[in-house]
Amino acid sequence: MVSVCFYFQVHQPFRLRTDYNFFCIGKDHVYEDNNENREIIRKVATKCYLPANQTMLKVIRKHKGRFRISYSISGVCLEQLELHAPEVIESFQELVSTGCVELLNETYYHSLAFNFSRNEFREQVEAHREKVRKLFKVKPKVFRNTELIYNNDLAVEVEKMGYKAVLAEGANQILGWHSPNYLYQPGPCYKLNLLLKNYRLSDDLAFRFSDRNWDQWPLNAEKYAGWIHKVAGNGEVVNLFMDYETFGEHQWADTGIFEFLSDLPGKILTHPDFRFQTPSEVVSSCQPVAKLDVPYFISWADVERDLTAWMGNSLQDSALQMAYSLEKPVKKSGNTELLHTWRKLLTSDHFYYMCTKWFSDGDVHKYFNPYSSPYDAYVTYINVLNDIKETLKHLEVLN
Repeated sequence: MVSVCFYFQVHQPFRLRTDYNFFCIGKDHVYEDNNENREIIRKVATKCYLPANQTMLKVIRKHKGRFRISYSISGVCLEQLELHAPEVIESFQELVSTGCVELLNETYYHSLAFNFSRNEFREQVEAHREKVRKLFKVKPKVFRNTELIYNNDLAVEVEKMGYKAVLAEGANQILGWHSPNYLYQPGPCYKLNLLLKNYRLSDDLAFRFSDRNWDQWPLNAEKYAGWIHKVAGNGEVVNLFMDYETFGEHQWADTGIFEFLSDLPGKILTHPDFRFQTPSEVVSSCQPVAKLDVPYFISWADVERDLTAWMGNSLQDSALQMAYSLEKPVKKSGNTELLHTWRKLLTSDHFYYMCTKWFSDGDVHKYFNPYSSPYDAYVTYINVLNDIKETLKHLEVLN
C-alpha cells in the first residue's frame, strides 16, 4: 500500500505597527497593529480556514474516515483565532473529533529558537504542547519545526523529547539519489522517524495550481491523482506538505481549488493500493528504508531550501542577535507579560520581512508584508527592541 500523507501549516504572526518610530521609544509600549492583525485573521478565516475546514469535514464524512489529514497550528495563530475568530477554533475542534485528523507539535511562537537558544526552544515546544492539549484534548506525537527547519542536531533533540517522528523538506541537496517517497530515520537517531516532503507534488498545488503559464494548467483532481498513482512500485508514502492558506488565500476560490480538494480524495482512492494516513499512522505502518544524514540546516522556504529567508543578511543577523541577547534579562525580570511580548518578537516572520532576496521569491516574501522595504521592517523591529531594553533597565535587570 502507498500512503498519501497530507500536512498543513496554519500560522499568522502578530504584526508590528509600522509607525513605531524612534520617538516612541521609552514612551509607547504598544507595539502591535491590533486593527491590522484583526483584519488579516478575519480575512484569512473567511477566505481559507472556515471554507477549507468545512470542505475537509465533508470529505472525511463522505469517505467514512478513509480521508485523513494533519495540521500544525502555531500558538500565536491560535491566540489570534481565539480573539478574533473563535468559530475557526470550533471548526478545528470538530475536525479533530472525527478521529481522522492529527495535530502536530511545533514552537509556540513559530520561532527560530532552536538555532539560537535550546532552552527557549524546549520551553516554546512545551508551551505549544500545552496549548494544543487545552484546546483539543490531544497530545501530539509528531514534531515539525518552524518552516521545516531541520538538521541532525534537531533530530537528536526531538528524539530526546519523546516524539515518534519529525517532518522535513525533501530537498535535493540531502536526498541525492534517494526518493522522498519513503520513510527514513535521521542519521544519529535510533527511535525517531523522518518524513520528507515531496516538494514537486506539494508545490504543484501550493504555487502552480492557478498559474496559467504552467504547461500543466488547468490542473484537475483526476490528473493530479494520476501523478500520485505513478508512485506505486516506487515508494511507500507521498508526503504533501503545504501552508493551509493554499486553499482560498494563495489559490483563490474562483480558481476551483475547493472543488479540486473535494474531488481529489475520491480520485486517489480509486486505486486499490492507495490510502490516506496521518504522520503517526505512516510511522506505524512503514519501516525506515535508510538512515539520512543532514549535517547542515535545510527548510522548505524559497528555491534554496536553506535558512537565507530569515538570516544571513546584515539586517536579519543584527536583529536576531539583539533579540536573543534579551532572553536572560527578560526571564530574570519575572514579568510574564513582558516575556510573552518578547517571545512574540521571535516569530520568524519578523526576520522574513527583512529578507533582501527579491529576485527568485519576491512574490512569496511580499505575502501580507506590512512594510515597503526590508530596511523599514528592520528599523521598526529594532525600535521595539530598544523600548523593551529601556523597560528592562527600569526593572534593573539589564546592565
